[in-house]
Amino acid sequence: MDKVLFLRWDRYARNTEFAFAYKRMLYDDLGVEINAIESPIDFTGTEWPLLLAMYCGTAHTEDIKISKRTKDGIRGHRLKGDCTHRAPRGYKNVSRGKHDCWVEIDEKWADTIRAVFREVALGIEKPNCIRKRLCPKIPETSFFEMLRNKFYIGIIHVPAEGNEPAQDVKAKHEPLIDEETFYTVQDVLDGKRKKRPKLSKPVNPNLYLRKFLVCPVCGHILTGATSHGNGGDYTYYFCNNDHKHLNVRAEKVNAGFADYVGALKPHKAILALYDEVLQDIRGDRVKANHKEADKLEEDLKRIQERMDRVNDLYFDGEISKAEKEDNLNRYGKEAEKLQARIQALRLSEDLQVKDKLTYSINLIGNLGEFFKWASPEVKIKLLGSIFPEKIEFDGKNYRTSDYNKMLDVIYKETKHLRGKRKPESSKNSKDSGRVPRAGIEPARPFRAKGF
Repeated sequence: MDKVLFLRWDRYARNTEFAFAYKRMLYDDLGVEINAIESPIDFTGTEWPLLLAMYCGTAHTEDIKISKRTKDGIRGHRLKGDCTHRAPRGYKNVSRGKHDCWVEIDEKWADTIRAVFREVALGIEKPNCIRKRLCPKIPETSFFEMLRNKFYIGIIHVPAEGNEPAQDVKAKHEPLIDEETFYTVQDVLDGKRKKRPKLSKPVNPNLYLRKFLVCPVCGHILTGATSHGNGGDYTYYFCNNDHKHLNVRAEKVNAGFADYVGALKPHKAILALYDEVLQDIRGDRVKANHKEADKLEEDLKRIQERMDRVNDLYFDGEISKAEKEDNLNRYGKEAEKLQARIQALRLSEDLQVKDKLTYSINLIGNLGEFFKWASPEVKIKLLGSIFPEKIEFDGKNYRTSDYNKMLDVIYKETKHLRGKRKPESSKNSKDSGRVPRAGIEPARPFRAKGF
């Protein structure tokens, strides 16, 4: 090869460093002439470095300007809450023109994504097992990126640029996941939530205490089973290590446990204060919702103005009837969504939150009855909230080494949760090597290493 020709120098290189490096490699080292047809350079003269730098440097400068304008434009759209990239699973990009694009919920994926977040938020099953069960076609890495993506709660992340810090802004698209569920999922992924028993199969309603109770003899978790006899079915809790340690009818254990937690009676003054504080929080929430509704009403007003403008353009003959109907249909859908959201923000809070407050007050005041009649799944959630550690059961009595300290604030008497203190031995020499386990009250002593 003797010569390489191109139309202009910006077709050879749009980077000054590249231009000089490859000129040296091709022309100086290999003897291959490089030149442009429109603006040839005489490399035997003395001005070729200036000309090459000017031609290729101009293209290099233009590339940098284009890149900066593009980045600034993308950042500007993100700051306004626009999606500037391909929408994640559960959403779809919709475009009616170069500057008329938005993001909508993709009903094909929406229900699956919601189910995934709900299941992970429970903290019962491993996230990867949920992925294999509900959406096996999603790769593992993409699955966990999806669980971390704030796009699903209506937030756009704007990366840092120059002196501008990174920030999260409210997006224009409709959230697919509520914030409470999303942040609960984050706690589960970060390992901040207390681990609960893993439910690999449906919970037996007669054995909901299984994996929460421990044997007083060996400390192993109690399990249970139902035996079938001539007289009917009989369900028992028993030690997972040795059935001889403990074997008690499930009806007796469950009823005793309901009485155990039912002995908790709330302070009336504390309960009234709790209700008052929640009402204040509810009031702040209502104010925030009304403020957001006012903002949405401004957006609704702008959409209605656009609809009026579309009608004016049609009557002036600037757009066709099909274009008018298409635009009015699109704006009409946006207006309906905004109206539904505004109505929900202005009305639903007073109804839903009030019911939840009433429910929570009744739950605190009737904990024992709740453990008698609630579903086993709800009972397990309550157990995980009240008792972070296992509960020791000796066949009659219940005692725990730890419980949620908020119970001390809400209830009058919590000492009974710890059970009766075991008598201390008077033979110090015999028990000198025995130290208590960690917790408010030792569940059982163990012999320290070296003794």
